[in-house]
Amino acid sequence: MFKNFNGFHLVDALHQVNLDRYFLPKKVFWNIVKAIIVIVVTLFLWNAPTSIYGIDGLNVVQQRIIAIFAFATLMWIMEIVPSWATSVAIIVMMLLFTSDSGIVWMCNEEKVGTLLSYKSIMATFADPVIMLFIGGFVLAIAATKTGLDSHLAKVLLKPFGRKSDNVLLGFLFITGLFSMFVSNTATAAMMLTFLTPVFKQLPPEGKGRISLALSIPIAANLGGMGTPIGTPPNTIAIKYLNDPEGLNLGIGFGEWMLFMVPLVIVLLLISWRLLRWLFPFTQKTVELKIEGNMKKDTKTYIVIVTFIVTVLLWLLDSVTGINSYTVALIPFMVFSLFGIINRRDLEEINWSVIWMVAGGFALGYALNASGLAEIMVKSIPFGEFSPILILILSGLICYMLSNFISNSATAALLMPILTIVCAAMGDKLNAIGGTSTILIGVAIAASSAMILPISTPPNALAYATNLVKQNDMAKIGIIVGILSMILGYGLLYFIGTIR
Repeated sequence: MFKNFNGFHLVDALHQVNLDRYFLPKKVFWNIVKAIIVIVVTLFLWNAPTSIYGIDGLNVVQQRIIAIFAFATLMWIMEIVPSWATSVAIIVMMLLFTSDSGIVWMCNEEKVGTLLSYKSIMATFADPVIMLFIGGFVLAIAATKTGLDSHLAKVLLKPFGRKSDNVLLGFLFITGLFSMFVSNTATAAMMLTFLTPVFKQLPPEGKGRISLALSIPIAANLGGMGTPIGTPPNTIAIKYLNDPEGLNLGIGFGEWMLFMVPLVIVLLLISWRLLRWLFPFTQKTVELKIEGNMKKDTKTYIVIVTFIVTVLLWLLDSVTGINSYTVALIPFMVFSLFGIINRRDLEEINWSVIWMVAGGFALGYALNASGLAEIMVKSIPFGEFSPILILILSGLICYMLSNFISNSATAALLMPILTIVCAAMGDKLNAIGGTSTILIGVAIAASSAMILPISTPPNALAYATNLVKQNDMAKIGIIVGILSMILGYGLLYFIGTIR
């Protein structure tokens, strides 16, 4: 992550712990066992007679794509290697075995069926949605380099005063706001750093410390729902909803925020009341001391102006005609030309998330370009499924998986499949608000999963403070998660029916 921002040491420590656990002797043994299972399942699906799939007209390329999809699913769920490494493997396997640049004796188009374009597979790493991610990362890097993030936190928290309950509300809202535009991991680390002097003021026997520590991951997880760049599942949903060759719904940055930001505000207020009830303060006032000053130079003012202009262009995309993907590159251009970011800063972009998402996009491209999606629609009676059943199952599956594996991986697995299902169901989905209810619902479910320390990086960072017990996190996480899904799906249903 960004070495310049407050709290980098927390993120660095978290990443090191995650890396070390892959090489523990016991972990290595079980990873070998899991890897054998993955290889056996993948090879079976790769070489089994096509008749076992029950899909008419299935060719060899399509069968290989099914096997690669199964490989991705098992690897992401079992976490044998980091999620981004699995995504790289997905892309390379597709290039070698299903593309027009694959191994010659395995990619004879006359024998295996229509091959995928190797250029299109590689282009998933340069998808417009990826540009949206990069734009968000660049804004965050510039804000931290100039000290704008610390200054904003200081200024925005000041109106909440010294009363403990109000300080809690301030941290919830400011963390939620930052998470709409900055990585939730970076936001959580920064805000927990700001809380360190506050923790020292609170009595160890009280529950105020727990309340404040839990406020950060809750707000970071919920705040990400507010914008398309707030969290990877949102961006993945936008990819499939706005795909010109697919659903082509044209949901803009401003349109997303118009409905989702009020939802986030309501959820943050509910979380505030719950935290006050479950973990009340015994000390009624606290002093906030946030260190770090904003640099008052030309570069800082350029960052401020660029940030404001970028957000305005995102909000007014329907007026200007400039889509959010193009807008995301404007700060990149400005900061590069004025020397605000340099080549070393580019190394701090979270490339692992980008690779993770690109692998998911490659799966989606393969399903469609190979014709597999089309024959699945024809062979499997999706049209007979109940819209309510699909809505409930997709949300629950996403919620359960996201509590145990990366929510990006969960979204990357579910979105392409659900896109196929929704397309096959046609007008039946109008009863629940259309395809957008299903796909955005999955994004909401992914952000609502916050039961365990391993559920999200912000959860892990809060747990690492040693102020939070796992049962405390589970208690508030279950309540907030369920309320988030109920209100989120209710909002989507309402929007879908009035549209």
